[in-house]
Amino acid sequence: MSTRTADQAARIGETRGERLRRVLSSRAASVVAIVIAALWTIPTLGLFVSSLRPDEDIRTTGWWNFFADPGSVSLYNYNYVLYSDSQGGGLIINLINTVVITIPGVVVPVAFAAMAAYALSWIKFRGRNLLYVGIFALQVVPLQMALIPLLSIFSSGLHIGGVTIIPAWDLEGVNTLIQVWIAHSIFGLPLAIFLLHNFMRELPGDVMEAARIDGASHSQIFRKVVLPLVTPAIASIAIFQFLWVWNDFLVGRTFAPGEATRPLTAVLGDMAGTWGFGWTRLPAAAFIAIVVPLVVFLLLQRYFVRGLLAGSVKG
Repeated sequence: MSTRTADQAARIGETRGERLRRVLSSRAASVVAIVIAALWTIPTLGLFVSSLRPDEDIRTTGWWNFFADPGSVSLYNYNYVLYSDSQGGGLIINLINTVVITIPGVVVPVAFAAMAAYALSWIKFRGRNLLYVGIFALQVVPLQMALIPLLSIFSSGLHIGGVTIIPAWDLEGVNTLIQVWIAHSIFGLPLAIFLLHNFMRELPGDVMEAARIDGASHSQIFRKVVLPLVTPAIASIAIFQFLWVWNDFLVGRTFAPGEATRPLTAVLGDMAGTWGFGWTRLPAAAFIAIVVPLVVFLLLQRYFVRGLLAGSVKG
């Protein structure tokens, strides 16, 4: 039997997951991936090169001219946008605000989503399926439609028939960050619960049953059995939530409008807005904004890939 015939015979009995692995690991797939990566990297490279050029070069020539005539290169733009008291500077405070907004905006919804997904997957209670359908349906509610009602609840409270269900919060200053955390958690929970539920439902039932026979409670099963098995999925969802919260403009602008609490994206919007008071500083400010998500993605990349392929490589 020839090698080609043997390969064809082997492909006949391969599973769907094995076929997907073979296609994704082929030479053609590698070439396509390299081309896509190059196309996605070119704008980032242009942004980085522009951030190192002086104002006059940015105003007069495109970033690609740097390779023909490098001219002067400095970190002045970074120093200006981070620490200058002038217009378009002092972004270090906004960068810290973004970090303060993002960490709870990721940890809280992912933690609650993991617990809710376990309950919906492995704890039997009345109305479980109806509750899951309701959570799934929340994904179709546009974010823009929920902003004003949620802001009204925070500022005026919730009153039904003259009865106060939720009192007005009357938050000011840095305390308005609490509203941003809650808003990001509310908007991120439905999708996170849906995705984690799909992963947890695929876990072997024999493992859960063996843990119950050994006397483990639901809390112990969740912490010692489920969490280690779904770590790649949690990492994948955490990356998505992190990127969404870090790059968010609308939620931060709506619920934390004060100068002391504005996230970095709000300032970038002003720099590139109608007046464009600092557009030559924008490349440096924008590159600062993308460095942190890039580092987070690279650190969690292996978990991210494992989480994406966890449900697709089964036979």
